[in-house]
Amino acid sequence: MNIEDFMLTCPSKKFLGVECFGCGAQRAIVLVFQGRFSEAFQMYPAVYTLLLLFLFIILSFIDKKRKYSTVIMGLIALNIVIAVISYVYKHY
Repeated sequence: MNIEDFMLTCPSKKFLGVECFGCGAQRAIVLVFQGRFSEAFQMYPAVYTLLLLFLFIILSFIDKKRKYSTVIMGLIALNIVIAVISYVYKHY
């Protein structure tokens, strides 16, 4: 059994034949957990800021005393910028 058997397919790529801004994120996260860091970055450049975002979201549920909303919103904005730039760079 392979972890790639459980990955979701991109509806945009499947039905329209066009990659979306998040295409490659699942595979990149798997590559990070396999220790293949440069390949993960090449697959999806926003992978590290995305993992950092997930970490802060988990922290916000665990640590209720602190406000993480500013950091989370900043990381969301940064991820969007990186995803758009890498999408444009990959396709144009």
